[in-house]
Amino acid sequence: MKLEIYCDESGIEALSDKSAHKYIAIGGIWIPSAYRAELKDKVNEIKRKYNVYGELKWNKVSPKYKDLYCDLIDYFFSTFRTRFRVILVNAEKVDNDFFNNSSAELGFYKFYYQLINHWINDGCEYNIFLDHKSNGNRNRIKDLKSCLENSNYNAQVLQVQTLHSHESIGIQLADVLTGAVAAKFNNVIVSSAKKEIIQRIEYHIKEEIKPTRRTEGKFNVFDINLKKGW
Repeated sequence: MKLEIYCDESGIEALSDKSAHKYIAIGGIWIPSAYRAELKDKVNEIKRKYNVYGELKWNKVSPKYKDLYCDLIDYFFSTFRTRFRVILVNAEKVDNDFFNNSSAELGFYKFYYQLINHWINDGCEYNIFLDHKSNGNRNRIKDLKSCLENSNYNAQVLQVQTLHSHESIGIQLADVLTGAVAAKFNNVIVSSAKKEIIQRIEYHIKEEIKPTRRTEGKFNVFDINLKKGW
């Protein structure tokens, strides 16, 4: 099976500034490649319903567009073809000096590896798309691909590349879900509209957003344990 993964992150400034907030969240949407066009059509249909044509983002959730984002959440949970995984990192426990040659950027991509690697299945082919950002080391994406390939001899990682989020419905959906999880864990839900979106997710998962079992396949939340290193 050919699969695509669309990734985004929330709060990564805390990797360099631990006072920013407690948790960093890195999340991804998994879909079959054959479903990409339908996903795009369905999300664009929701956007047209509310006369919205711009980018969907957690930071854009507001009372005016609350119903749009509720419909987006409902759609995600209505289809078995979309899956979500997010890794939570407690910034206070990250030691970049010891583990990452004092590079928060290197640590960031190690966590991306942890997000993706555990959901790569033997016999499958993967195209992986990350939200575009400027890196100090231009080989970060190439190195991430190599690490994933070396850990998964029985799967094919066809490409790892960056996209600007406005170009990708998948990254936008990852942004919304990752932002919601980060807001919940950092206790920074300042908007009533954002609170309702989080409650909508919790309605579907039938419990509060919290770390899940490793086997949870639809909405997987992984609070990584850094006590024994990475």
